[in-house]
Amino acid sequence: MKTLAERLKYAMEVLPPKKIKGVELARAVGVKPPSVSDWLSGKSKNMEGPNLIRAAQYLKVNSKWLATGMGKPTDEESKSDFSNVAFNDSPFIKIPVLDFVQAGIFSSVGYDGVNPKGETYTTYRSAKPSEVFSLTIEGMSMAPEFLPGDSIVVDASLSPQPGSYVIAQNGSYEATFKKYRVVGYDEYGREEFELVPLNPDYPILSSRDHKISIIGVMVRHMRDYK
Repeated sequence: MKTLAERLKYAMEVLPPKKIKGVELARAVGVKPPSVSDWLSGKSKNMEGPNLIRAAQYLKVNSKWLATGMGKPTDEESKSDFSNVAFNDSPFIKIPVLDFVQAGIFSSVGYDGVNPKGETYTTYRSAKPSEVFSLTIEGMSMAPEFLPGDSIVVDASLSPQPGSYVIAQNGSYEATFKKYRVVGYDEYGREEFELVPLNPDYPILSSRDHKISIIGVMVRHMRDYK
């Protein structure tokens, strides 16, 4: 079985005594059913780290086999106390590094890709690579988890879930990085939410009081250690 789709179908339909449905796997992994459909159809060639681990645990298969096809489906995971890292052979993809002004116009006005702050590389895979960009954290509103100088990767094609870290904009196209918290629904069934700083010294922003739109969801966090 050379592809993720083939291995996933085998783990869902052949190995278990009863076939596992896509919605069941989606619920166990914590993703939406269309993501599982993309894995099963081959549209998504890889499964990201946390999703891979949760899927392998739920399906009771070896995560290395599920990701690469190496070994056997039901081989026990290595229990070595010495080795706790694995080589990441995912291909690198070039993405733009934006400033917070460019990020603020990314979705509504439409950032044209001209003169980004810089460029960087990531192994993160998106169904829409053109919607992925990087930002450098400024300020202390998300400390201590996120500090000035940290880099994040943002996927503008994803919809936020409760607890997601998001890039959002207000009516003036100013971007901000905060935690997404759902607080209710309006008369049309749309989510009402708050943008919550991790640092309690900074204010919470509510969609009930401010015109806020979500630009994208943070999918990677990087920090230099010296």
